[in-house]
Amino acid sequence: MSAHTVSWYSHRVGREMTVARWGHAGRPVLLFPTAAADCFDYERFLMIKVLQPLIDAGRIRVYSCETNAGQSWLNADAKPWVKSWLQARYDGYVAEELLPHIARDSGQGGQIIASGASIGAYNSVNTGAKHPEYFSHIIAMSGTYDFDRWMSGHRDQDYYFNQPMLYLAGIPDSPQLDGIRKVQWVVATGQGRWEAPDESVRLAALLRGKGARVNLELWGHDCDHDWVTWRAMLPLFLDKLVD
Repeated sequence: MSAHTVSWYSHRVGREMTVARWGHAGRPVLLFPTAAADCFDYERFLMIKVLQPLIDAGRIRVYSCETNAGQSWLNADAKPWVKSWLQARYDGYVAEELLPHIARDSGQGGQIIASGASIGAYNSVNTGAKHPEYFSHIIAMSGTYDFDRWMSGHRDQDYYFNQPMLYLAGIPDSPQLDGIRKVQWVVATGQGRWEAPDESVRLAALLRGKGARVNLELWGHDCDHDWVTWRAMLPLFLDKLVD
């Protein structure tokens, strides 16, 4: 199955950004890449293949975007303030460019399902919490959520407001919090090699503490931080969530 792609130059992130789409009907599903990958990450690692029955049935159309994690969080040479500044710029791209594009293309602006694995899970959670008006569900798999390890003790506003482990507890009663409570959150993780299930448990507790609807899925010790786990998780969850 071939992807339909569109690209445009984003002044917010300072480069051309491509969005890939598979399918033409059904609920829009936005996939954030793992680590420093591109928008073909999920095709390359066969996620699109395992989602194809849902795509072919017209139940979902899948969008995959690009990320700047390679320049920000995963860049060992970047200063901590640069990492958080770049994430803030990326959030601006997602909110002002990517999400409106998907809303227009799908015609379902308030019904997007966002998902991702590892750092992609972080981006799905951060985007869903900051811009919940676009989403019905967030499916976060094997998330890496606590970025203090990359910040050398540095804290600034860009970091605070793009780190759900920090800002979620402080969100006051507001339209944003109302939106967070309307979203259905699936926080899933294995407990095998390279996983950090405690981060998912902490995130789920923070969301529940704000009155959000959260399904915490703790899979077994045989489920590693790896595509085998994520290819099992995502089709299962989507099959339950979409008509």
